[in-house]
Amino acid sequence: MATWSQAIAKPAQEFPLKPLPILSGEIPDGLKGTLYRNGPGRLERGNQKVGHWFDGDGGILAVHLTKEGGEATYRYVQTEGYKKEAEANGFLYPNYGMTVPGPFWKTWGKKVKNAANTSVLALHTKLLALWEGGNPYALDLYNLETKRLDNLSNLKEKQPFSAHPKIDPKTGNIYNFGISLGAKVTLHLYKSNSTGKVIQKSDYPLEGLRLVHDFVLAGSYLIFFVPPIRIKILPTALGLCSLTDAMEWKPELGTDILIFDRDSLSFVSRAKADAWFQWHYSNGYVNQQGNIIIEFVRYADFATNQNLKEVATGNIKTPAKGTLWEIEIDPKTAKVIREEQLLDRGSDFPIVPSHQTGQNWRYTYLSVHRDKADLSKEIFGAIARYDRQLNKITVADMGDNRYPSEPIFVPHRPNSQQGWVLTVVYDGNTHRSELRIYDSEGLDNSPICRLGLPNVIPIGFHGTWKQA
Repeated sequence: MATWSQAIAKPAQEFPLKPLPILSGEIPDGLKGTLYRNGPGRLERGNQKVGHWFDGDGGILAVHLTKEGGEATYRYVQTEGYKKEAEANGFLYPNYGMTVPGPFWKTWGKKVKNAANTSVLALHTKLLALWEGGNPYALDLYNLETKRLDNLSNLKEKQPFSAHPKIDPKTGNIYNFGISLGAKVTLHLYKSNSTGKVIQKSDYPLEGLRLVHDFVLAGSYLIFFVPPIRIKILPTALGLCSLTDAMEWKPELGTDILIFDRDSLSFVSRAKADAWFQWHYSNGYVNQQGNIIIEFVRYADFATNQNLKEVATGNIKTPAKGTLWEIEIDPKTAKVIREEQLLDRGSDFPIVPSHQTGQNWRYTYLSVHRDKADLSKEIFGAIARYDRQLNKITVADMGDNRYPSEPIFVPHRPNSQQGWVLTVVYDGNTHRSELRIYDSEGLDNSPICRLGLPNVIPIGFHGTWKQA
């Protein structure tokens, strides 16, 4: 088994707020606030294994950095499904890669468990644990106590609030989407104010159940790339197969590009493009010619889903290489004008400074594979900064058997392009986890501070920073 698999081999252990020892360096004076991270913390229960990495119960890490030092806590989101399965000591619900134990006539129509395991949104008075298929759970910002399932004042039960909201840095408005299955499949678009309250909604019909994980805010537009995946609804509804097993990759159908106006949430244009798959976008903006520029991590096909399914087993067999691309689109027609691969290095989890969301930017931070990594066995072992202006990549290699989380950029000052880069690292040599803080201008140098964490933090998905 690969070294990284030890980080997820057993369910993560919660811990209350504890002070963190400094392993090297010192916490920068200006770095005050909280790093939050989310990901599947429990991949087994009652000697049963999940069917896919996406099925694990969400565990949240909070690292508070103050003038007194660092302290952290790690807690599972106490969803309704989590509590019932803990009591039963077994899995009770279907999910992305799982069916319900038992004959289908007893399990037909059973609601999918909200795993609350994908990302986090830090608001003024609460932390939201986000997931693809339902409303978020609200947590206490300090001790991570689960408060309630939160409908953001205006969402119905069948209007999911997805895991990749975009915040307009100028207005503070939050944009997001969800996909629901009823008499028809509907793409719901949402605009929320800075408190999280949904203040505007619109609906757009989709042709069949589609897999849409993320979208991009670019200037005055919201853009979706809908990959050529079709999901067989009936066998999933009957409990005969999991959602992931019901997915079919159909490259002959091409990628749908959907563009909406971000102010009115109204439909603007739609077009077909070549077939590709993507999980995540870096960012987007509108250039001087009025065209939309989008940067994202692109996969040639859907093998990435099998790759991520195998992560949960600790034994990857299916290689899947995502690379950084840029695409230019005419917003009036949604037609692709230009597309270009920016990097050939395997990567994902791209982020940009939050104050540049929807605007032109220079630096993209992302997780990358180490040089000469075996993509059929390894996960990301480094983080990097891509300089769009100089077409240059700077890499922070974690070293042998060390695995970082998605990098999070924190500016030195509001609107600064210089700052710190934070990542949680699992060290397979010592079976420990730590927080590493890098200087964004010297990412390939040693970290300026390393803080030890009390327990192993499983390799997870997405996080955010909340300034103190």
